[in-house]
Amino acid sequence: MNHMYSRFYFSLSCVWMLLSLQIASAQVAAPTDLVATGYDSHVELQWAPNAEPTVRKYGIYVSEDNGENFQLLKKINSISTSYIHFMGRQDAEWQYKITAEDNQLNESAFSSTVAAQTIELSDEALLEMVQAYTFRYFWDFAHPVSGMARERNTTSTVTSGGSGFGLMAILVGIERGFISRGQGITRLQKILDFLERADRFHGVYPHWMNGATGRTVPFSPLDDGADLVETAFLMQGLLTVRKYLDETVPGEEDLQDRITALWEAVEWDWFYQNGVLLWHWSPNYDFAINLPIRGYNEALIIYLLAIASPTHAIPATAYDTGWAGGNYTNGTTFFGITLDVGPLRGGPLFFAHYSFLGFDPRGKKDAYTNYFTHNKKHTLSNRAYCILNTSNYVGYSEECWGLTASDNPFGYLAHEASPNRDNGTITPTAALSSMPYTPTESLAALKHFYREQGERLWGVYGFYDAFNLTENWFATSYLAIDQGPIIGMIENYRTGLLWDNFMQNEEVQPALDVIGFVPDSTDITSVETLAVGSVGLRAFPNPAKDILEVTSQQNLRYYRLYDTNGQLIQEQDFPPISFKILVTTLPDGLYLLQARAGDGRLVTRKIIVQH
Repeated sequence: MNHMYSRFYFSLSCVWMLLSLQIASAQVAAPTDLVATGYDSHVELQWAPNAEPTVRKYGIYVSEDNGENFQLLKKINSISTSYIHFMGRQDAEWQYKITAEDNQLNESAFSSTVAAQTIELSDEALLEMVQAYTFRYFWDFAHPVSGMARERNTTSTVTSGGSGFGLMAILVGIERGFISRGQGITRLQKILDFLERADRFHGVYPHWMNGATGRTVPFSPLDDGADLVETAFLMQGLLTVRKYLDETVPGEEDLQDRITALWEAVEWDWFYQNGVLLWHWSPNYDFAINLPIRGYNEALIIYLLAIASPTHAIPATAYDTGWAGGNYTNGTTFFGITLDVGPLRGGPLFFAHYSFLGFDPRGKKDAYTNYFTHNKKHTLSNRAYCILNTSNYVGYSEECWGLTASDNPFGYLAHEASPNRDNGTITPTAALSSMPYTPTESLAALKHFYREQGERLWGVYGFYDAFNLTENWFATSYLAIDQGPIIGMIENYRTGLLWDNFMQNEEVQPALDVIGFVPDSTDITSVETLAVGSVGLRAFPNPAKDILEVTSQQNLRYYRLYDTNGQLIQEQDFPPISFKILVTTLPDGLYLLQARAGDGRLVTRKIIVQH
């Protein structure tokens, strides 16, 4: 009898457990407001967050056959309410539905089913897509208290220079319709509220600040005060915003006045010591870092603004004695491209971006160069180095190129076109932010990064910071100083928006005049583009021992042979369709054969000499 009652109560317990599980499961609601948006090679899903605090994951289900068979694609943490399904295909339709899962692994019912189709996007649509996604970093991921740009994608620290780029991104967002003008003005007000109460030292902001309080976050042990370079990037953005605002619109004139007050408070002359501007000042260590801003790098905008200041200007002569007073000029020919200024091989490509988000280098030159032309040459030489790929890193090509400062598998490095500053890391911002200088080459790189590497390189805020195929490494980070030039320089290429607004500030042109900038009509299209193409150019044997035989299916204007340092070894104008190159005296190694075809195409072939 007792045995019968035991079985009865055991059965009752099992029923109660099953009912409890069903009740618990029912308490997890199906996700709502699921939306699927198709792009060129990916679909993005977005939905409303579940209200239950116990929800820990969302399950993403996908069908490729009109919803007949759904398969679990992935489970993601509930901190996110969006998912990017990157499939690298165009003209395909997909169906999706999602579930919510709680801490007890109870899964909700399915959401409604949505569908999306991928379709090959035009070049303009791809540029728009990249700008829209990159804009999110400065809008959706901005610090909630200050509206400033966070230093990285997982921190509460905000960056002054990156926020200058973010200010420009807001203008792009308004013009592109990503946000309304009213939304943009509200965000600008929040940022100015923060900047007016944040730490300043002689009007200069620190590199990093706490995004909620505005207090200084030391960048290094001695760098706990003013950073003049980061502040200049911030001021470049603020002045661009000031000119964009419309004084006839209620509230916008007030923002203009507040920006002017911040701009005029910067004591550039405080940092001017012995004929040169110094990068840092600390209330605790004074000028102990003692880092002069000179020699061509990313800092041209600093001298322009310091000379343009209506309240704390430095002498115009500082441009030559300070900024250009170090190792400024170059003159080295690198793969047939002569660099007028800067380091031997040009340096990292951010040199061509940071100062030129607002400052328009077109149609003018100083005593040293036309900076638009120089930046184009710098970009092309950087790309030529990647094409030659003397270190044989995986993936480098005419479409996969771009060396600049970024994260890498070993930390952080200012990568450049030099074997000791190159570890196989490609950084998308390098090529994409050069869009005004090399639109054809940069657009080809964009398509490669997105369509070929997008599964691991494309995220909710656009391209992740960098990747290294040799190390099978892709960053999961976003950096404000890398994201900002992407959206800004693409816009300058498309419309000149930022250039037009910054250059209209009344202080800019007089400063350019006293520095010595003059109009320049250099044909910026005359700089040759190094590209790999097919014109029937054949070089054999390869590796070559004594003689390299070259044949072409069409007449050539010239050929040139370069070594790995980009130095010219041999050349000939209008060679015959078939000709021979003597390599007996050349050291073993890698060389680059460059030929200009009769139809204008510039083609290259890698040549190995091996005796």
